[in-house]
Amino acid sequence: MTETARILYVLQYLKEHSDEQNPLSTGQILNYLEKQGLKTNRRTIPKDIKILVDFGFDVITVKAAQNRYFIGERHFEMPELKLLIDAVLSSKFITPKKSDILINKLYGLVSENQRKELANEAYTLDIKPLNESIYITADIIRAAIHQRKQVSFKYFEYRPDKSKEFKHDGFNYHLSPYQLIWNEDKYYVIGFSEKHGKIVTFRVDRMARVKALSKEAKPKPPDFDTAEFCKRVFEMFDGKAVTVELECKNELMKVIIDKFGESVNTEVIDKNRFKVIADVYLSPTFYGWLFQFTGKMKLTAPAVAVKEYGLMLKNAVK
Repeated sequence: MTETARILYVLQYLKEHSDEQNPLSTGQILNYLEKQGLKTNRRTIPKDIKILVDFGFDVITVKAAQNRYFIGERHFEMPELKLLIDAVLSSKFITPKKSDILINKLYGLVSENQRKELANEAYTLDIKPLNESIYITADIIRAAIHQRKQVSFKYFEYRPDKSKEFKHDGFNYHLSPYQLIWNEDKYYVIGFSEKHGKIVTFRVDRMARVKALSKEAKPKPPDFDTAEFCKRVFEMFDGKAVTVELECKNELMKVIIDKFGESVNTEVIDKNRFKVIADVYLSPTFYGWLFQFTGKMKLTAPAVAVKEYGLMLKNAVK
């Protein structure tokens, strides 16, 4: 076996089994190489390590009677991998099977001991989708966006018995896709819908029989603001844009900043309350958000919003 192969085996062993808390001795490396059918001696190990370092690998040498070695900087630090693994595990969009595949790939970026540490801290949500075709659908859409082509699909909803039913008697939608968006653990595609005659969103997991078309996509308007569109659609949904005034107890300032950002317009009313002046889209989504703070947040203007909210509350009581 060539010298190059030996060096690659040394690198593989270091990546899989070494870290700062678990450096590998020269003897351990020699034993590993022997199991791979490689006969060598102690003098070759430091030379191999130097070649790896010269090539750009961060192999740290711990000087001692018998030197020890470990991989220092990796592509991801442990806190970064922890965040990624938690995101995969907690996602309601990623199926259990795909979660396992992704997490095993992430585990492959750290040593065996670090992998055990991460696995011990992992927690999986019980609510996970079972539809593996989501990934194929997303990939077809991604390719269509890149190639500026349209896609066709059917869109489904659920009947009371949880069976699927295609909307509009199996109508075949044609869409010019512009962007895939992940929002509140759901995957959406934004694009121009031929049926609606405007830019809309569709849930990717509710699209079926998705096909890439040869027809050119309708170009995205040059003045289209994706961030503003997402804010309107995902935060407060479609509705009439108005400026509202809210009276809030002081303890809700963190809630207001989370929703509207630190630049939101606020005024102190007294030692217990403050006023918020913010632009929103009047919709059930906005009123639903407002309702959760009953007794702590009061809608005071405009009159049309106050009236509409009151009617919704009366209907809810009924």
